[in-house]
Amino acid sequence: MIRNIDAEIVEIGKNTIIHESVVMRGVKGKAKRIIIGDNVYIGANVQIICDDFRLGDYSKIHHGTNVHGYMPCQIGHNAWIGQYSIIDSIGGTTIGDNCGIGAHSQLWSHIKYGDTLEGSRFKSESPLRIGKDVWFVGHCIVSPITAHDKSMALVGSVVTRDMEPNRMYAGSPAKDITEKAGTPFQHIDIEQKYQRMMELLNESGISKDMIKIVKTRSEIRDDGRSYFCIETREYTKTLNPEEIKFMNFLLPDKAKFTPIAK
Repeated sequence: MIRNIDAEIVEIGKNTIIHESVVMRGVKGKAKRIIIGDNVYIGANVQIICDDFRLGDYSKIHHGTNVHGYMPCQIGHNAWIGQYSIIDSIGGTTIGDNCGIGAHSQLWSHIKYGDTLEGSRFKSESPLRIGKDVWFVGHCIVSPITAHDKSMALVGSVVTRDMEPNRMYAGSPAKDITEKAGTPFQHIDIEQKYQRMMELLNESGISKDMIKIVKTRSEIRDDGRSYFCIETREYTKTLNPEEIKFMNFLLPDKAKFTPIAK
C-alpha cells in the first residue's frame, strides 16, 4: 500500500484505504512529512506532490485528484474531495474540518507563468484558507481567498474574493446571493439535534452498548464507550467497531463529528 509513498516521516492511520496507483512524495523528491488519518479513502491515480501534507480522519479523496505544492497543505477531518480536483499549495493551503470540494474543482494559492524579465506583473503566492463546513459544490475555481465557516459556492462559481460566514455564492465572478437563496445553514437548537441523533442511532441498527449521545461535554465519562457530544460536535475516539460503523453511517450528510483533542 505504501510503495509509492516517499517521505521522511510517514504516518498512515488505521483502516485507511489507499489505492495502489496513488503517488505521494515531495515536489523535488522525498517529502518532509505525510500524515494520513484513520478510516481515510484515497482513490485511484491520486497524486499528492507536496512537501508537507496532512489529512484528517474519515476523509475521502476521489480518483484523479492532484494536490501539489512546497508549502504545507493541511486538510481536516471528514473532508470529501471529488474526482479530478486540483488543490494547489504553492502558497500554502489550509482546509478545515467537514469541508466538501466538489468534482472537477480547482483551488489555487498562486499565479505564476508570465515572463517577469519581459515585464509580466502576474507572479504571486498567497495562502488559501478554508474554514470549517465550507462547500464548493463542483466545477468551482477558487483563488487564494479566505472562505469562512459554513460558506458555500454553487456549481461553476469562480471565487475571487473572501467568502463570509454562512453566506452563499454563485456565478463568475462569484457574488453573494444569500438574500435571494438563503443561508447554507439554518439554526437548530440543541434539543432538536439531540432528538435527531437519537433517531439516527436507532436507524443505524448499531448496538447502543458502546455508543452514547450526550448534549454537553460535562456528561462524558471515561468508561470505554464512544461519546458523541451535540454541543461541540465532537466524539471520544476509541476506534471500537460500533463507533466506526456509526461514523460511516452518519457521513457524509447526516451529521459530522470530529475527535476530541487529547
